[in-house]
Amino acid sequence: MIALRIARYGSTMVLMRGWSLPLGRWVGVEIRIHTLFVMLAVVCMLYSQSMGRSIAAGLALWMLIVAAVAVRETARFMVAAWFGLRLRAVLLLPIGGMVAFATPESQEQANSGKAQFALAVAGPAANLATALLLASIITGTSGGFPLFATPLITPLALLRSAVWLQAFLGVFHLIPAYPLDAGRLFRSVFTQSNGNPNASRVLNAIGQVVALAAIFVGFYLHDPILSSAGFFIFIGSQIEDQGVLFQSVVDTVQMREVMLTDFTTLSPSDTLVDALRRCIHSLQEDFPVVRGTQLVGIVNRQRIVETLRLDGNGYIQGVMTRNFQVAHPEDTLGVIIRRITAGRGLTLIPVAEGERIVGMVSVQNLMTSMSLLSEQRKLERMETER
Repeated sequence: MIALRIARYGSTMVLMRGWSLPLGRWVGVEIRIHTLFVMLAVVCMLYSQSMGRSIAAGLALWMLIVAAVAVRETARFMVAAWFGLRLRAVLLLPIGGMVAFATPESQEQANSGKAQFALAVAGPAANLATALLLASIITGTSGGFPLFATPLITPLALLRSAVWLQAFLGVFHLIPAYPLDAGRLFRSVFTQSNGNPNASRVLNAIGQVVALAAIFVGFYLHDPILSSAGFFIFIGSQIEDQGVLFQSVVDTVQMREVMLTDFTTLSPSDTLVDALRRCIHSLQEDFPVVRGTQLVGIVNRQRIVETLRLDGNGYIQGVMTRNFQVAHPEDTLGVIIRRITAGRGLTLIPVAEGERIVGMVSVQNLMTSMSLLSEQRKLERMETER
């Protein structure tokens, strides 16, 4: 669907969903694991064999990495619940995790104020606290345990690796680089003074430098774990760069600039046969249903056809859906995209001033309208520069 192709830039979860595997649901939240974890499992097994250990030891090391990510995301989940944020899904990545919120309101709340700070701090704090707890238990029960022996993370010493993987993930997310937690927090602070695109470019550049440095240092030290972390950060920064820059664009576009103003409406008292005749002369897939000037529902072309086939003629009020959201001309396109992706089966959003419908935005026309708007803005800039 066009809406999903557009929304993938504004939602990392949607962008990467096709490259992930479902693990099930936990308290109503879908848990998925990214296929990059499969690549990491191969790296861990090869690393284990190069150290003279078995493949099982490599898999055990990989499971410790998964456990570190799980600790981080569990803490973030608890913080989200504390602030009343509704989650739809969590995607586990080798460098952490990403979440998809169930409602636009939760998304907006998570990107501002205390909730954003708490979500950014929760992951690193949980990992570092777990590292300290494990270190205390291990050293307390095993006198003289070589906690600081090198290499810190190795299949040769899984207990030591369990401690340092937690610490490593926690400290890593304190680096002010995208897509790490501190980078997200710094972007929020910089946005207030520099603007979203500028802050994003700076932090993405830092993220890519950190990623490349980790890759080269890992190669120099013969540490595949560090090199892999750098590789995953580099991929994550590229994804975030696309998403944030696109979001900065759609947040400057108002509904009045892309809404359809020439559209067909139906009445609840229209028969399905009459509605089908009007569908023949319209390119619309979805139709607002109005009583006078008041919007009372939305009906889909396919719904009309299917009902006629199965049940014969009837009235629009019997097949229309009353589950819809209304936008205003001054609303930004970014807000509407989040509503479309958060709403199950939502394909059309009417635009109203008061109770009067002045336009609509549909999944069908969104990409075309944005493309034409982009061309219009380019022409306006060219005229200004002359």
